[in-house]
Order: sequence, then C-alpha cells, then structure tokens
Amino acid sequence: MSSADSSKDDTQALKSVRDLIRWGASEFARQQLTFGHGTDNALDEAFHLVLHALRLPADLPTLYLESRVTASERATVVELLRRRVDTRQPAAYLLGEIQFCGMPFYVDERVLVPRSPIAELIEAQFEPWVTQTPTRILDLCTGSGCIGIACAAEIEDAEVDLADIDAGALEVAQRNIDRHELGDRVKAIRSDLFKGLGKRKYDLIVSNPPYVPTAEWQALAPEYQREPKLALEAGADGMDIVERILREAPQHLDDGGLLICEVGGSVPEFEARWPDIPVSWPDFARGGDGVFAIPKADLVAWLKTR
Repeated sequence: MSSADSSKDDTQALKSVRDLIRWGASEFARQQLTFGHGTDNALDEAFHLVLHALRLPADLPTLYLESRVTASERATVVELLRRRVDTRQPAAYLLGEIQFCGMPFYVDERVLVPRSPIAELIEAQFEPWVTQTPTRILDLCTGSGCIGIACAAEIEDAEVDLADIDAGALEVAQRNIDRHELGDRVKAIRSDLFKGLGKRKYDLIVSNPPYVPTAEWQALAPEYQREPKLALEAGADGMDIVERILREAPQHLDDGGLLICEVGGSVPEFEARWPDIPVSWPDFARGGDGVFAIPKADLVAWLKTR
C-alpha cells in the first residue's frame, strides 16, 4: 500500500502549518525513511519540505506555524510529502536546492547532495593547512561545483577549475557558476580526473571523490542509491579513485601546494591500503571526519618509497 492509499482519509483534518509538519514527520517515521542529506531526522525534514511547498522562509517566526492553510495549499504540501515517501528521493532533489557554506546550490539526481565537512576548511580559507592564501584551486570530482564555487566566494582573488568526468554533473556545476555570477573566475572542465587538464597546476587541489566500497554501496539505503553511483562507488575497498589522485596530483600541484581529499567513512580502508602515508586528518567542529591533507613535498617523498 502506498503512502497515498494509507493516508488519503486523514489529511483533510490538517488545518495549520504545524499540523502539516507534524503529519509529515509522523509519516516519515512510520515509513522508516533514511535521512542524511541536509537533515538527520524526520521532523526537520518535514519542516523544510512544508515551508518550501508553502513558499515560506526557513526562518519563519514560530507564530506563523499556527496559520491556517487553504485546501489547495494543503494539497500541494501533502503531494510533496508523499513524493518524499514514495520515491525515497533525498529532500534536496525534491526542493532542487541545498545550502553549502551558507550559499544556495541547485542540485538534482545528476550530482551528490552537498554535505561535505570540507565546508569548514573553506570557511577558514584552509588555515592552518596552507601557508599562503591559494589563488589557483582545483575542485576535482566537482559534482554540483559546491566546493570550488564556495572556495571562489570565500577567497576573492582565487581562480578555480571544476573538473568532473560526467557531462550531466558539469551542466549542474555550470548552472551554479552562473547563479553565483562567478564565470569570470570559475570554469567547468570535463576531465577524467587530471586527464583533461593539460599542464594546469594549482596551489590547492580539493576533492570529494568516489570512495564507497562496492559491497557497502550495494547495501546503502534507497535515498543514497538515488544519488549517482559514479560519484559514490569505487571498487572493492573504495580506494580505486583515491589511488589515482595520490599518484597523479603531484604533477598538477605547484611547489608548496596542498592536496585535500575526502574519504569519509572509508578511513579504515584508506589506512589499510596505505598505512605509512604521512597525511593529517583535520578535526571538524560541526561534525564529520574522513578528510586528509598532505603537502606536495610529503606526497612526492612518500611516492618515491613505493
């Protein structure tokens, strides 16, 4: 039985904004949805979806939660909440937008939903991991472009390349470049990792590449399997793409350059494959982990030992 069948008789009783949020949260919990694409619980997810459907701001004063909704407004909200249940799409795809580094980004099923802890490093302009403010930055495996675009917004003089193998992802990235009016400093480039970049070199390479082991990807909740497999799955231990990045990055880093790369929950697989690699693991005040930093000089020295 679909959510529409199970709840078709009770939604007429929903009169206020608060009623709709409560009903949505209850439905999400009853249907055992999975969260993790901008929210981590049913109530917050229902709150954002309801306010979006009603064209109300996320910082709506609580007084207005008691406002009565019209029949057409209720129908619009209920339809969106049911879509979340029936399709198991992450809310960000239904909204077509998510915040990253305090900036709005368009997203759809061609790209991962932005959620990287690298946002904290961007906001700190990568201190203390860089000795000088980077002015040439590569966002490798860019997806929506959120990391590179946020870098350009935070570091006003930086020129940023957004590289991705997938043409659809680059269309999304270009849309976000245009949205933030950064086309003079940010370029989207189709490239299989570094192959399409020619001899370009950078002060900083930042990457959130695929790093999910195949067996783990197969066991992911439906919401995560709605995201592009190409951006998640990366071989038996998840390290196939990361290995290429480690080997090829030095050719595209200036002297004194830095590589920052996310491996998320695959830190054990990373350390099992490369137990002696001299990386640092930044701490994140807002949660998240699995991001390493390594200067070019240390990476080159380590590669010579292999």
